[in-house]
Amino acid sequence: MNKEITGGCCCGSVLFKLEDDFENFFFCHCEQCRKLTGSAHASNLFTSPSNIAWIQGENKIKRYDHPARSFSKAFCKDCGSGLPFLSQSGKFLIVPAGALNAEPAKTLDAQIFCEEQAEWHKIGLKAMESEGFPK
Repeated sequence: MNKEITGGCCCGSVLFKLEDDFENFFFCHCEQCRKLTGSAHASNLFTSPSNIAWIQGENKIKRYDHPARSFSKAFCKDCGSGLPFLSQSGKFLIVPAGALNAEPAKTLDAQIFCEEQAEWHKIGLKAMESEGFPK
């Protein structure tokens, strides 16, 4: 039996739990994922559609489905944090890794759509590391 893992949004309005049982874990560098996350890549875990129990705030979730392409995003109406959502095909529950309150057991399978990776991200991987804001 897999351990249970919890997650939620930044403001605490939405909380969920699920089994730490993920089929895939991808960093996606495509343009759409960069725009949806506002970051260098999406960090998404894929699991069974039934692998979620909403603890609170399910009514606070807003969903965006692109009208012409098969990509989506769910987020908290209050703080904008990315949240789990059912893929448009209904085959997977897609869980943004950053929405989890603990590290999943699943390790990264692949970085995908790397040809679309932002040049500033490639350069940034070589930048100085700091525990907080640099002094």
